Amino acid sequence: MLLVPFQVHKFKDSNPSWKPTFIVKPDGGCQGDGIYLIREPDDVWTSGNLQKRPAVVQEYISKPLLIDKLKFDLRLYVLLKSLDPLEIYVARDGLCRFCTEPYQEPTLKNLHLSFMHLTNYSLNVLSGKFVHSNSGNTGSKRTFASILARLAASGVDVRKVWSDIVSLVIKTVIALVPELKVYHHSCIPTRKQGPSCFQVCRLRSALASRRRAVWLPPSDSLVQAGM
Repeated sequence: MLLVPFQVHKFKDSNPSWKPTFIVKPDGGCQGDGIYLIREPDDVWTSGNLQKRPAVVQEYISKPLLIDKLKFDLRLYVLLKSLDPLEIYVARDGLCRFCTEPYQEPTLKNLHLSFMHLTNYSLNVLSGKFVHSNSGNTGSKRTFASILARLAASGVDVRKVWSDIVSLVIKTVIALVPELKVYHHSCIPTRKQGPSCFQVCRLRSALASRRRAVWLPPSDSLVQAGM
């Protein structure tokens, strides 16, 4: 993962032999706005509407795990109860958001197809193929529990999947602890005893088809959901 324009030269100098696709997400964006895919580092400024805005660039996972031939992501909820000592709780259930076009590996001809590559609800709800459902087991938004059940039925070791997710949550929060402590100490006097606040966050992740690996999409992987 790289930050542009701060690391743009490092990004352009990288020339991996396997020629991956990259996903670019502008700083300050939300709900899928401004996200685009590129094949060449030189396209970072020309393919989207970045216009020199800071952005996160990450290798795009071209072989995600699919359900019903559709790409999907996981949205899980994390309670950060304490920073010192660090105390984290992960909700057992969550939400899975689905694309609305059958997935194909990225090519120059389909890089622009947001309904195929981006799982954001705000984008896919505009598709004529978005399926509203009152059941958590079907439709374009489903419960994480229903997806785990589906994976277990197909022979996937869902206990390992869950263990990998918890590990990812812990590593992500640990990486944020120094910055979170700065914010905490700026608001809460150090002499005050006992718990003063908590943080509920949502973590967005996805599964790659190879070894069912859990990976973290760029930029907004851990964002505030409430206080």
